[in-house]
Amino acid sequence: MRALFSPSLMCADILDLRGQLSILNLRADFLHADIMDGHFCPNIALSPDMIRAVQQVSTIPIEAHLMTTAPNQWIPLLADCCVRYISVHAETIQSDAFRTLRRIEALGCGKGAALNPATPLDAACAYLDMLDLLTIMTVDPGYAGQKFISQVLSKISRAREEKEKHGYTYLIQVDGACNPATFKLLRDAGAEVFVLGSSGLFLNDPDLNRAYDLMLARFEEAAGESAKEPRPPLA
Repeated sequence: MRALFSPSLMCADILDLRGQLSILNLRADFLHADIMDGHFCPNIALSPDMIRAVQQVSTIPIEAHLMTTAPNQWIPLLADCCVRYISVHAETIQSDAFRTLRRIEALGCGKGAALNPATPLDAACAYLDMLDLLTIMTVDPGYAGQKFISQVLSKISRAREEKEKHGYTYLIQVDGACNPATFKLLRDAGAEVFVLGSSGLFLNDPDLNRAYDLMLARFEEAAGESAKEPRPPLA
């Protein structure tokens, strides 16, 4: 499958969000919505109310990334926003992972799990078969513009191996420092969905259409493959 791209709403221009969404609706595969509670990581980011507002003008799926210490408090609110996927951090659901993932499914959303850079894939191995989306953080969570952590590449490769070996159907998503310096490394390791932040997309050019063109050209140059094929059907 071709690479998929999920621009991060946290990195968008909040003062021109409607205008930027009108462009991303035509070009991106997903929108990535970070929910940060100020406890799981040292930042406070998007809210369900904001995602609900974005849904009014968005025509592409939103995948919500819960960087929160108590994800079950947020799951019904996000499901009510009709997001496509809800991803919870493996570090926060060790005591009730199956219950949490089944709750996400019962509410009509795709089941996602996320792993911090220092968290091994083994933390999620018990329920990999249940996942629709597996997000591997390539920076410590909390802020945009951080340095890429190369140690995660082996984790991405193993996630691909497990997927191929067992016939799992989750998408392998990478989040953090996805840019021309890392596109090939991440793609070769097995990344399928790239979360695009400041260094990968939004700082490319003040004109978001031009910025997206530059991102695609740089991805194709780095990864050696086309990223301009029609959008694939998304489960």
